Amino acid sequence: MTQKLAVLPGDGIGPEIVAEAVKVVEWLNENAGLDVSLEHDLIGGQAYDEYGVPFADETLGKCKTADAILMGSVGGPQWDSVDYDKRPEAGLLRARKELELFANLRPALVFDALVDASSLKPEIVKGLDILIVRELTGGVYFGEPRGIEDLGNGQRRGVNTQVYDTYEIERIGHVAFELARKRSNRVTSCEKHNVMESGKLWKEDMSALHAAEYSDVKLEHMLADNCAMQLCRNPRQFDVIVTDNLFGDLLSDEASMLTGSLGMLPSASLGILGAPGLYEPVHGSAPDIAGTGKANPLATILSLSMALRYSLDRGDMAEIIETSVQNVLNDGIRTADIMAEGSKEVSTEEMGAAVIAELSKAKALAA
Repeated sequence: MTQKLAVLPGDGIGPEIVAEAVKVVEWLNENAGLDVSLEHDLIGGQAYDEYGVPFADETLGKCKTADAILMGSVGGPQWDSVDYDKRPEAGLLRARKELELFANLRPALVFDALVDASSLKPEIVKGLDILIVRELTGGVYFGEPRGIEDLGNGQRRGVNTQVYDTYEIERIGHVAFELARKRSNRVTSCEKHNVMESGKLWKEDMSALHAAEYSDVKLEHMLADNCAMQLCRNPRQFDVIVTDNLFGDLLSDEASMLTGSLGMLPSASLGILGAPGLYEPVHGSAPDIAGTGKANPLATILSLSMALRYSLDRGDMAEIIETSVQNVLNDGIRTADIMAEGSKEVSTEEMGAAVIAELSKAKALAA
């Protein structure tokens, strides 16, 4: 049965990098037995310009009927003066909320060929394979009250509320523990229980869930600021890190740089069973290089790989894509962000073509 992939290119470099992932889908459809139809629409600033909102109701309807959603990054300086509820990022937040995508999976994997691209010493990052599980629909980004108020004396006050309920903590905990069972069976839960009541609740509820259902998994609690330090000091001590929305945002960006470039990291946002997952690169829309051909499409192509694995039940094709990316890197093919001495620098389209060339080689060998 034909499966449906909703494609939302986004802003900045989004259309360029998503186009290369779409070429991979089309190649798989034509050459590997995949049966996936594509339905394109807009999100973010492009949607605001076209529809007056950053994520239209009609687009939401298309996403709800899809099996998976592939998205580029959103945002850009041309929308900085737009009201917060109409800014590109508000479209992404609405998509996560409306689709109930509460679990964000962000792997930080160091490919052997890119060990020297990391800002840390090779002996610290070689073999690194971390999975950060970030709660995505609660916490300070969604808590009420929020806003900016005029105090009437020449002063203003900005308010954001950090709030979590037990069910939100438990459901993200289930995801983290289940994934850890398929990896190295270790979970590090991060919060700030020493200064935040929401952190105290997070620690207590995560501990209770562990004791009730996951005592076979090793659980460690760590303050989020200490985790940030440990990611630079000894990142290989971690397997699965589970944390809230705000700390997950910060820690996953830090972990991404251990790998050498944000341009290499995919992500998956998952929700309730049967709902479509949303797959996107971790990096931003990089408007400064949009249209220059310098963007790295590998994070988006690897996001497609995660979609095949988690939403489309085609782990076999996900493995083929991941091996092809590894082979491209082993051959010294690089975009500007991961360029190294002795490597060949290529454009966005050339990198996408290199991945498809590797897919074609794999098909030939299989024949």
